Amino acid sequence: MNSFVKQLMLHVGLIALLFLLQFVLPDYHHSIVARVMVVSVYALGYNILFGYTGLLSLGHAMFFAAGMYAAGLMVKQFGWTPGPALAAGLVGAILTSVIVGFLALRTSGVAFMILTLMFSQAFYLLIVHFQKYTGADSGFVIQPADRILAGLNLTDPTVSYFTALLLFATCLILTWRIVVSPFGRVLVGIRENEERVRMLGYNVTSYKLLGVVLSGSMSGLSGAFYGLLFGYVGATFASVQYSIFPLLWVLLGGAGTVIGPFIGALFMFYLIDLMSAVLPAYMVFVGAALVILILFARLGIVGEIRRRYAPWLP
Repeated sequence: MNSFVKQLMLHVGLIALLFLLQFVLPDYHHSIVARVMVVSVYALGYNILFGYTGLLSLGHAMFFAAGMYAAGLMVKQFGWTPGPALAAGLVGAILTSVIVGFLALRTSGVAFMILTLMFSQAFYLLIVHFQKYTGADSGFVIQPADRILAGLNLTDPTVSYFTALLLFATCLILTWRIVVSPFGRVLVGIRENEERVRMLGYNVTSYKLLGVVLSGSMSGLSGAFYGLLFGYVGATFASVQYSIFPLLWVLLGGAGTVIGPFIGALFMFYLIDLMSAVLPAYMVFVGAALVILILFARLGIVGEIRRRYAPWLP
């Protein structure tokens, strides 16, 4: 069995497992897994930039929030239905990522990281400034009557779960096809040795910009779906912590692996959930668990599995 067939079976098998879980999960875990699938798309987008292109961003919450607010405001202020609102969210994320990528890629390394953080903070302050429309930190609720997509009620747990699954499955397969394509190989080449890729005749800046746009667009689409599926839009999603979360999810699951972001997000969601039910100071123990994992599994969960047992993992 060649690597392509193994990879296809892995990704289709994960999607099939998530499909079957809909029918057996208790209500509480049903909701958690739905949220994990949506934020995993955010992490998948982040992984394209960080895990495959080698660009560390501390401002990805800006893209997530751009998609969320573009979709949410279209529904709240203009009465758009979820379909066009989701398209607006995607367009908002694309425009934001094009502008930020064009400016931030004039730098590299630590300067790129700091510049993305500055852009993200400026975006957060912009949301807070226009609190009359955005609700600032309090945010705003998207009413159940406005969350009807193609005749389907997104407030229904089953519809919400399958919508999240459809989004996750589409982005998972798309990410897999991107990273194994010639374009994806060039991104990996840039991560490993940018100067050599440039000497081979590739326009490195153009490839980096495409990487930023792909990453930002996927992250923004996740934000748009999150707002409409769960009915809340707020400035908190544009804060620094929401730029740190995808980095943690990717590191835990395995940077530069396709299913790593999902595994990392799932692990962290349940780790926080379990520890918060036992101890008031749960973040101390969560932090300790994360440090231990990173020390003894530096490539992340899926990264270590790939290194030790399954080198064919993409």
